[in-house]
Amino acid sequence: MTAYLRPRLALLPLAFAIQGSLPAWASMQERVLQVPVTATNPQGKQVKGHIAVTVYSDPANPVPAPVLVLNHGRSPQAEGRKELHRARFAKQARYFVSRGFLVAVPTRLGYGPTFEDDAEDSGPCKSKRFAPAMNAAATQINAVLAAVRSKRSDALPDRAVIVGQSFGGAASVAAAAQKPEGVQAVINFAGGAGGNPRTHTGKPCEPEQMAKTFQNYGRQSQLPMLWIYARNDQYFGAEWPVKWHAAFQQGGGHAQFKQLPAFGSDGHELFRAGTKQWEPLVSQFLDEVGFPLPLAARIEPALVPAALPASSPDSTASGPATSTDEAAR
Repeated sequence: MTAYLRPRLALLPLAFAIQGSLPAWASMQERVLQVPVTATNPQGKQVKGHIAVTVYSDPANPVPAPVLVLNHGRSPQAEGRKELHRARFAKQARYFVSRGFLVAVPTRLGYGPTFEDDAEDSGPCKSKRFAPAMNAAATQINAVLAAVRSKRSDALPDRAVIVGQSFGGAASVAAAAQKPEGVQAVINFAGGAGGNPRTHTGKPCEPEQMAKTFQNYGRQSQLPMLWIYARNDQYFGAEWPVKWHAAFQQGGGHAQFKQLPAFGSDGHELFRAGTKQWEPLVSQFLDEVGFPLPLAARIEPALVPAALPASSPDSTASGPATSTDEAAR
């Protein structure tokens, strides 16, 4: 164990120290990969472009490593989508990197630099087209997974997990329905669409259609999933996530459902700001589906020198956001 510990300690001056349940001595490298994608929007038009993918890794992790694609949500406001320059989720990515993953965070078409090429506009509140919008996002998610595997020699070709928040959570479920090769599980944080806390708090547009969409995805994928929501979600409320999960299960899907107590003033913020609440649930799920902690992360903290770098601030957001979905900065 001593021989393995020494190279990790050499990396400490460059490490991002992590508080809480994560190993405080873990380091993380950040790179940006440009990936060409093509998607069909809900209006039937093909949309093409190159999207930025933030890729995180830890040189101390075993390689090749399983890939985790982490997907941002969708702001109801156009200005929020335009301001999302590059999705990062740095704090959340650190947790998944500490679990041994190579983490890829794509900024999909229609956000930031590709704002004009929106592939995920599901239409006005009373005439939503959820499935085509989510399928467009899913196509990009799976293209990113394939690109990371082909361009990164440290990526495993047959071990992956897809994770997403809000619209990105529902899109992660849709990505599984497309049956990508070598994906073992999906984690959906507050997944859904049609919510807008500014205009109809807790009452999403056409929730019955969302239920039918999830039911259909349940017919197409039986991958193990974990769905996490909070009772005071200002986008979707407390009741509809329960019904959406029931519809997914009725379709044949397999998802553990966890609805946590109220979190802050808006439970939709749970993924961004409530890592202490969701980390134990996610860790247990990853253990169950075959992604245990890397051996190096199990080293007793007593073996690590007391003098560690001070914790860096949460770099998940670069400034005030108009919704949780822009907090992927």
